[in-house]
Amino acid sequence: MSRSESKTMCEEVKRLQSNSQCIRNVCVLAHVDHGKTTLVDSLIASNGIISRRMAGKLRYLDSREDEQSRGITMKCSAISLTYASGDGEYLVNVVDSPGHVDFFGEVSTAIRLCDGCIVVVDVVEGVCSQTKSALQQAWIERLKPVLVLNKIDRLFVERKMSSLDIYMHLLQILEQINAFLGQLFTCDVLGKCVPNSLPDQPVNDSDGNQQTYDWSSGLEDSDDSTLYFTPETGNVVFGSAIDGWGFTISDFSGFLSAKYHIKEEVLNRTLWGDYYLNSKDKKIMKGALSKAKKPIFVTMVLDNINAIYEAVAIRRDKQMIQKIVTSLGIKFTTRDLNHSDSRSQLHSIFSQWFPISNAVLKMVCRIIPSPLQISEERVENLMCSNTKRFDSLPQQTQQLKSDFMKCSSNRDSTLIVCVSKMFPFEKKFLPQNRQRALTREEILNRRRLKELEDKSVKHLETDPQTQGNSVSNEVIDAIDKQIEENPKVFIAFARVFSGSIRNGDTVYVLGPKHNPNKVNDKMEIDCNLTIHDLSSDQHITKCQINDLYVLMGRELESVDEVCAGNLLGIGGLENHILKSGTLSSTIYCPPFIDLHLATVPILRVAIEPQNPSEMPKLINALKMLNQSDPCVDVKIQETGEHVIMTTGEVHLQRCITDLTQFSSIELNCSEPIVPFRETIVSPPKLDMTNELISAQKANPCISDNSDRSIELLTVNKKSKIKFIAKPLPEEVCNLLEKNTNLLKVITRTQRKSVEFCEQITPQTLQSIQELRSRLQKAFVDSEWPEETVDQIWSIGFNRFNSCFGKNDINLSQENDSMDNEIRYQYENSFVSGFQLATLAGPLCDEPLMSVCFIAEEWTISCDKLDLNNDPFGPFSGQIMSTVKDGCKRAFQAQPQRLMAAMFSCSIQVDDDALAHN
Repeated sequence: MSRSESKTMCEEVKRLQSNSQCIRNVCVLAHVDHGKTTLVDSLIASNGIISRRMAGKLRYLDSREDEQSRGITMKCSAISLTYASGDGEYLVNVVDSPGHVDFFGEVSTAIRLCDGCIVVVDVVEGVCSQTKSALQQAWIERLKPVLVLNKIDRLFVERKMSSLDIYMHLLQILEQINAFLGQLFTCDVLGKCVPNSLPDQPVNDSDGNQQTYDWSSGLEDSDDSTLYFTPETGNVVFGSAIDGWGFTISDFSGFLSAKYHIKEEVLNRTLWGDYYLNSKDKKIMKGALSKAKKPIFVTMVLDNINAIYEAVAIRRDKQMIQKIVTSLGIKFTTRDLNHSDSRSQLHSIFSQWFPISNAVLKMVCRIIPSPLQISEERVENLMCSNTKRFDSLPQQTQQLKSDFMKCSSNRDSTLIVCVSKMFPFEKKFLPQNRQRALTREEILNRRRLKELEDKSVKHLETDPQTQGNSVSNEVIDAIDKQIEENPKVFIAFARVFSGSIRNGDTVYVLGPKHNPNKVNDKMEIDCNLTIHDLSSDQHITKCQINDLYVLMGRELESVDEVCAGNLLGIGGLENHILKSGTLSSTIYCPPFIDLHLATVPILRVAIEPQNPSEMPKLINALKMLNQSDPCVDVKIQETGEHVIMTTGEVHLQRCITDLTQFSSIELNCSEPIVPFRETIVSPPKLDMTNELISAQKANPCISDNSDRSIELLTVNKKSKIKFIAKPLPEEVCNLLEKNTNLLKVITRTQRKSVEFCEQITPQTLQSIQELRSRLQKAFVDSEWPEETVDQIWSIGFNRFNSCFGKNDINLSQENDSMDNEIRYQYENSFVSGFQLATLAGPLCDEPLMSVCFIAEEWTISCDKLDLNNDPFGPFSGQIMSTVKDGCKRAFQAQPQRLMAAMFSCSIQVDDDALAHN
């Protein structure tokens, strides 16, 4: 596309951005190699950005070199397209997302900003693991899905299946994907149904059988009429992106209606399903399979497509090709007819008959909701987590719900912008730095300046003021050098949910941990603060917006204003947002809830520069990598090593490539390893001679080491802490790992006020009650005290939650109420020390797993405690350090083990592959 054509298209995009009703935000989801990027290429070609013949070959949105070489998408990219239909013009913002499991975090960032999704399924491979994961992610975010059954050409050419077999195969795939949607729907409905009361013990009926709760009423009352993929409703496209064809049932009904003079409404209802055409009565009748008749979809659709593939790809019959082209009324030149590549001939025929871009864009504009149609449920899910009641938010925050629903672009509306990720962009390719063609006046001015410069060369050589010019040249060289040293800038990938954002606006930047309950109207925010200047309890900065962009794939186009409902790029936020954030005109706006990341980093390497003097460049590159990648973890170990943790080998290679580009230095990388876990086991009952150890304790010559508790004092000798470590039962560990979020809520409810407990939703309270009962039963079955669940003090750090601290301190023996008050004051320090201990164990600094630390005693000497003049430092830090050391020593007092990760995978193959093995 030429620069003038690109400018014209961008102006068209800017014009359509002001009407939220005609905007469609959609992402493309699929398993790896199912044809997402090829499909997006066809959509881009429909706008003239690339040639139709290059669709599927260019992979326009795969701008990275490693993406092109590997043939897979590694990052989500957005582009704005226009589509005109009979009912108006539409602006379709398409986001192409990766299908590889290593980059599933990128899928989460794309889903957050969209209202619908295009699910692409390879009909040969069927519904795969990432297809289900993507659908589940879209369901959590309440996106409206549409389906594209791709690569149907492979069934004709490679598998050589008959039209009837292809129909049955497509029917099975639809049943599989609809069955998975049914599972999601059922789980969601059952999760929302809460009985009025649950007894503490199971209730038995008169016959002695245990009663169960009847959840069927919830399913019967729920509407699932618009849930499933049904071709007759127009939410399914059959096609082949590589050959450029695709259609919905309504598309083919219009073609057949004109050819066979059958009402289009009748064909829309009967073209898919158990219907057949009675050749004698010329009527469409039901019961094709029971009467051994071919369905009408086979005879009128698949047979016609099969005839084209038979003539072009298999038999190469030029006469038949010419006959088909003539009957379809397609422009087919002699050059196309004599082309040696059958794939090009197929693309030329199909792209004119049923172009897939028209079918998909038409389906998206008709079914995917506009930003104005956002549901109340999704708004509440974006503003508040599912464990917290929405009405517990401040009144000013609750009123923002109406701004979400209105999606108004008025300047009076509250500005709400969601930033899902930050991505690097070449500074030289920014619109303001892009080279442009000179006008005639600029050429003449440059010519005059050149002539004046040539005339004054001799004068400048002898003039003393030349030194001043050399100074200015040095300044220019310094600026150029600075640009070369920082070739990349960070652009925020965002969406405006309410209001409009303009260049020059000053907005609040809210971090993910911002709490609107802790702000007030008198709060003042310094405009000079950045995220590097904030303390641990500060999460708000303020900045001025200067660079707004329209995302056009590999390019950005500058705009002065972006209205509600649009995707956009925002520059200049790298010092205000780390990975994700929220922009708003009010500090009462809540941060968008955390992204649902289905993958966690499991592969780890240590990075260092080959030249130690270049370490500052590596540290800067690691900061840029951490900011640009939503799934990578960057940390510095106690040994001083710089470590990155990735989700897989492909992700690791991409991160190393990015580090090399960010730092421009040579790097040394260690061998990748999968992290271990450290744990303890029960002491052995038999010794090396298979004799009972308990029997040997009767011998007075053998010491009794059964008491493995550890007792430590703080550095100032004012506090005594006593710990013991015990291995957790296996069933308890499984429950802890499966209910991470609920465990966090349980520990917070035990340590917070009644007001905090009232903010929790009834569904969460019910889930907590069920988990507590299951944990209590698991502890009792393992011969642990029944009150263990009530004594859970804290869980492990971050996601290592199969460890917990148990509060076994007998407070009834303490006579001094002041001691209890001080203990409560330093409780957070105590818990922090425990969490630091679970983060890195004593064996090899790996996280702990399946360990319970029991705090048996914690005393503080209040009479001699002087917090202001303590020479050993803050008392809170002493407690934290002592607890950390105490947990590690208690861990070392037990038999220790290392736990290695286990790799599990599911291999899907067809019948032919099974036959050869």
